[in-house]
Amino acid sequence: MLMKASQTILLLILSNAFMTLAWYGHLRFKDIKGFDQLSLFWIVLISWSIALFEYMFQVPANRIGYHGNGGPFTLVQLKVIQEVITLVVFVGFSILLFRTETFRINHLIGFVFLILAVYFIFKK
Repeated sequence: MLMKASQTILLLILSNAFMTLAWYGHLRFKDIKGFDQLSLFWIVLISWSIALFEYMFQVPANRIGYHGNGGPFTLVQLKVIQEVITLVVFVGFSILLFRTETFRINHLIGFVFLILAVYFIFKK
């Protein structure tokens, strides 16, 4: 079970890295020569192309991790894990690529509440 849990979490991290890049990476295209003049159609097409990789990791993560398929997690647990990973990946992404964004104490407090949500979701 530890192997399946580790595989699930690793795949969810990879999935969320691609998801975050697809959803927010295009906001930095204005800084890349050749991408700065793309129409919205091309931005969407590029983002969808990146998002394909998100699904290539997300679907196997859920199939491996779901207890109905022999994995260690319930559906609710999978969703909560995914949400926490999404926020962690997003914070790292925004700190690295959007240095003008400020990470404030209220953000930290919100994340603590999300971690508490994980605790309560996994509590028997």
